[in-house]
Amino acid sequence: MPLGLAFGLLITGAGFAWWWAPIFSILIYAGSMEFLAVSLITSGVGIVSASFTGLLVNFRHIFYGLTFPRSVITSRLGLLYSTYALTDEAYALTAGKENPDPRYLLHIQWICQAIWVVSGIIGAITGSLLPSFTGAEFALTALFVVLAYEGFRASKDWSLVVTAFASCLVGNMALAFCVYFSVLVLRYRIPRLDAVLTWRY
Repeated sequence: MPLGLAFGLLITGAGFAWWWAPIFSILIYAGSMEFLAVSLITSGVGIVSASFTGLLVNFRHIFYGLTFPRSVITSRLGLLYSTYALTDEAYALTAGKENPDPRYLLHIQWICQAIWVVSGIIGAITGSLLPSFTGAEFALTALFVVLAYEGFRASKDWSLVVTAFASCLVGNMALAFCVYFSVLVLRYRIPRLDAVLTWRY
């Protein structure tokens, strides 16, 4: 909700009418990409550059899809919606559960989207009534910091933090994700390696 409010404030602060907030939140529905899309549009970036940027920003969803328990959903429409509505928040709330109820998955996802859309509208209407507002884009960075911190608290494995930082040294974000994911796959497939690398205290 705070992130949706920040997005609504950002979009009206960039000169868009308030009703663009729900359009972005329904057609794009990717928090980080929505924030970035505002700046891409206002700066006049071409469609090829914008598409490539979108691929890099959302590249992590490829890895989300590999472990998100969509297989429990039997409805074709439900499966399509679950694929469309796979966000950082929905993944964080559901990916760790084994064989979850498909209704639970879908309810989490549509509730997340409803909260995002409604809070975006509230933020946009509020932003349209304010003379000016800056700094809302920082909310996205804050979200990722909180998600990373909560993920660390769940495992308390410092080797994952070190692996993440080391992966960032290889270059661009997509390559860093590939390196990090490869290490996780190796640790999963080779329990002895995982035991050696695990670093908790």
